[in-house]
Amino acid sequence: MHNEIVLVIGNKAWSSWSLRPWLAAKVAGIPFREEHVQLRQPDSAAQIARHSPSARVPVLKRGALTVWDSLAICEYLAEISAHVKLWPDDPAARAVARSVAAEIHSSFHALRKELSMDFHARFNRVEPSDAAKADIARIVAVWRDTRKAYDAGGPFLFGAFSVADAMYAPVATRFRTYGIDLAAFGDDGTAAAYAHEVLSLPAMHDWGQGAAREGIAGGAA
Repeated sequence: MHNEIVLVIGNKAWSSWSLRPWLAAKVAGIPFREEHVQLRQPDSAAQIARHSPSARVPVLKRGALTVWDSLAICEYLAEISAHVKLWPDDPAARAVARSVAAEIHSSFHALRKELSMDFHARFNRVEPSDAAKADIARIVAVWRDTRKAYDAGGPFLFGAFSVADAMYAPVATRFRTYGIDLAAFGDDGTAAAYAHEVLSLPAMHDWGQGAAREGIAGGAA
């Protein structure tokens, strides 16, 4: 179909960037078809190149349109979402939401390197570097401060679920995987409660089931 949205994603166990727009679309109730590219394979680059001018996933395709960046895809989804608003209504809150979404999009490199997303794993204890610890503390501060400022509207960063939550959702899985004690990084319970809300989303459960099926198909435990 000409108007069908196709979201090309990598393995659900590992692809944190794929999770972000996938989750935004699911929560907003935007219909789409998934197309999967297997990562960490000899032909992965060739598979991705068939879809993405940047040679990376995720990619959104709709007719002649191709959008190849996770945050840009989320912005597009926000623009076409009819029933669920994926950014706050208030201009000031929306500006802050875009700021924290852009921050996770471009920062926290040590965290990404040392605590990669792995939906199959649980409590893989690691000792983060000082740089990764600074990343964790900053994320805790973002979660704590936004939740306290906007808690009247709901349990997410800006009350109702937004693109900002989709952008930070993979971080919540990382903290669970590696057993990160957020209290050691300045959390008063607010950030941990927020992470629990994100991980409890039905769409996150669906993503996890997909990751588990990939593991079974690939012979992983």
